[in-house]
Amino acid sequence: MELGLIGLGRMGTNMAIRLLRGGHRVVVYNRTFEKARELADAHGALAARTLEELVQTLSAPRVVWLMLPAGKATDEYIASLTPLLQPGDVLIDGANNNYRASIAHAEQLGAHGIRFLDAGVSGGIWGLELGYCTMVGGDPDTFAYVEPLLRTLAPPDGYMLCGPHGAGHFVKMIHNGIEYGMMQAYAEGFEILRQSRYDFDLQRISHLWNQGSVVRSWLLELAERAFAQDPALAGIRGYVEDSGEGRWTVQEAIDLDVPAPIITLSLQMRFRSRQEDSFSAKVLAALRQQFGGHAVKTVEE
Repeated sequence: MELGLIGLGRMGTNMAIRLLRGGHRVVVYNRTFEKARELADAHGALAARTLEELVQTLSAPRVVWLMLPAGKATDEYIASLTPLLQPGDVLIDGANNNYRASIAHAEQLGAHGIRFLDAGVSGGIWGLELGYCTMVGGDPDTFAYVEPLLRTLAPPDGYMLCGPHGAGHFVKMIHNGIEYGMMQAYAEGFEILRQSRYDFDLQRISHLWNQGSVVRSWLLELAERAFAQDPALAGIRGYVEDSGEGRWTVQEAIDLDVPAPIITLSLQMRFRSRQEDSFSAKVLAALRQQFGGHAVKTVEE
């Protein structure tokens, strides 16, 4: 197939390479043209200097896939592409966007006859070799039209039409919420091991657990790699960002009256990681001192 791919970050670049290896014709655009030119020189993509050039290079009905940050950047590019595309063309949003925004984008583009799919893409920097698990929302006919692209991007059984518009990003949102909880459980377990009386080799334990245990996983394989590179993780600051999906998952759980304590607490622990010295912890220490005379540690200590 032909595809226009906009946004050449780590995932966008690797997705383009995987599609090119699969025999597709890929026209790429990036805000900085140098990245597009590198893909053209090294892998045979066609580099477009403008959105207009990208659209004109593709044959109708066109397929344009956005791999941009969710929110404002995606909104702006959709607005810029709308007058350039024609009825019957397909626009795919591969950002980790809020599913409600995807429903709105589908309505916005549908008014111009432009078909829309929301695609939650999981695979990170490993997707180039292992494939991208892709969760799609939209109508079945549009899904079927772009299926050759999805088949190339994904590992076997690694893509699915999850439901109507917004469903793909909804499933990806919950996927990432679950990921928060799994990561937090591993993090707490390894900290208990490290603080114990035993001098554990955390890399070897990670490897051991991946040999048939019930907690084996790809995340645990990545933990093994991290401990191999830096056994004490001394070069990493314990500051953990969140990209939004965990917050949306927790809010959705609240709206649906679904208890989700693990995901909620894992999100809260990410907030805690960003505090050099938690004020709430200071209050706790002060209260213990006030009611029980318990010793407190001073700033100097």
